[in-house]
Amino acid sequence: MSALRRKFGDDYQVVTTSSSSGSGLQPQQGPQQQQQQQQLVPKKKRQRFVDKNGRCNVQHGNLGSETSRYLSDLFTTLVDLKWRWNLFIFILTYTVAWLFMASMWWVIAYTRGDLNQAHVGNYTPCVANVYNFPSAFLFFIETEATIGYGYRYITDKCPEGIILFLFQSILGSIVDAFLIGCMFIKMSQPKKRAETLMFSEHAVISMRDGKLTLMFRVGNLRNSHMVSAQIRCKLLKSRQTPEGEFLPLDQLELDVGFSTGADQLFLVSPLTICHVIDAKSPFYDLSQRSMQTEQFEIVVILEGIVETTGMTCQARTSYTEDEVLWGHRFFPVISLEEGFFKVDYSQFHATFEVPTTPYSVKDQEEMLLMSSPLIAPAITNSKERHNSVDCLDGLDDISTKLPSKLQKMTGREDFPRKLLRMSSTTSEKAYSLGDLPMKLQRISSVPGNSEEKLVSKATKMLSDPMSQSVADLPPKLQRMAGGGPRMEGNLPAKLRKMNSDRFT
Repeated sequence: MSALRRKFGDDYQVVTTSSSSGSGLQPQQGPQQQQQQQQLVPKKKRQRFVDKNGRCNVQHGNLGSETSRYLSDLFTTLVDLKWRWNLFIFILTYTVAWLFMASMWWVIAYTRGDLNQAHVGNYTPCVANVYNFPSAFLFFIETEATIGYGYRYITDKCPEGIILFLFQSILGSIVDAFLIGCMFIKMSQPKKRAETLMFSEHAVISMRDGKLTLMFRVGNLRNSHMVSAQIRCKLLKSRQTPEGEFLPLDQLELDVGFSTGADQLFLVSPLTICHVIDAKSPFYDLSQRSMQTEQFEIVVILEGIVETTGMTCQARTSYTEDEVLWGHRFFPVISLEEGFFKVDYSQFHATFEVPTTPYSVKDQEEMLLMSSPLIAPAITNSKERHNSVDCLDGLDDISTKLPSKLQKMTGREDFPRKLLRMSSTTSEKAYSLGDLPMKLQRISSVPGNSEEKLVSKATKMLSDPMSQSVADLPPKLQRMAGGGPRMEGNLPAKLRKMNSDRFT
């Protein structure tokens, strides 16, 4: 096995696979059979959108005619090229320009016959002491570099030479301005300044100020400050819309203090950037267990102005799901010395474990809601509330059928409607006991009677309204009303007449 590791490298790991029988039971195998079933399986390299050094893994292809856009912005195209291509273009451009202009001087000397008559004493050539192509090339270099040795010079008998000299000066100035400016911008780009801005190798999730928080660390290695430094975070995650559209790289914003101004950094010492996981966070339902199956990438973008040059600098990095440590916290790196604060960058990436709940914020809120005591009234179901209202409506109809004298004696004309108002607003936690009958007030005043018991007793009373109403009548009327089905003949003549007048 060690030989296999040496052959394939550390990017491979050994896994054991066992085939199950038809009954679902795995047969017991010996060590030799298990060793034969071991195979080397390559680890799948996580495809990143942004590398740790900030380079974006994006290639543009099949541009077609759109490549002409690069030539329309040639200066930016040259600046964006790599250094080896910039140096190659720089050297090639000057070499071609020098050879071309030297050839032009040689052609003038050749057409005028200066190459054959240069040594004649009374002959005035276009350019003195130009006998061949090397001498014409040296004349061009002396003129372009303004060296001026004085041995080769233009005479006044050559108007075409004067015109070529003007063209050479203009062309040389354009080439110098273009290439030297391109190289200067290339060298002064703040990309190298971004290399002195550090990000922690891992991001951590732990509790801070009583809230589950995603954290990572940033630092500045130079003494020069980043002016107006600002940090942003993007969550890249694939998702499918309700319409069925698949978004492979959906970008979501992670709040790192935009509303509070915490995203504006005073980056003098290493800072810990925090993203509070709440109901508005994309990690609202992320738990320690779900991180094993989730696939996402957190892209961090730090922007600021370089203090020495005044140019805008941007540093980037990213964290994949396997680079986010659950239940960890960063080691402190700042210590107080004699007269200054010391930053120990050896502990910049170090973390340690802390007790952290493995549940998501959504699960924690649901568990807290289930464990909290119920303060609202017991009747919360809409169906039960509807049944209770129907019961109260029936009670109201029964009470209206009683004689007016009995209604005055009971004193409960408004009792059902008041209970109906109380039961229709279940969200109210406190109400006046004066709206209840005297008997319910006495029950509620007894210590130990909770609101649930009170509501259950009220419901029991409402389920048998006639019995409660008769129980509150005077003894004489109770005997006349009776507990069971009373006979009409037992009532006095006056009451029988009142009932006959009411029900006819």
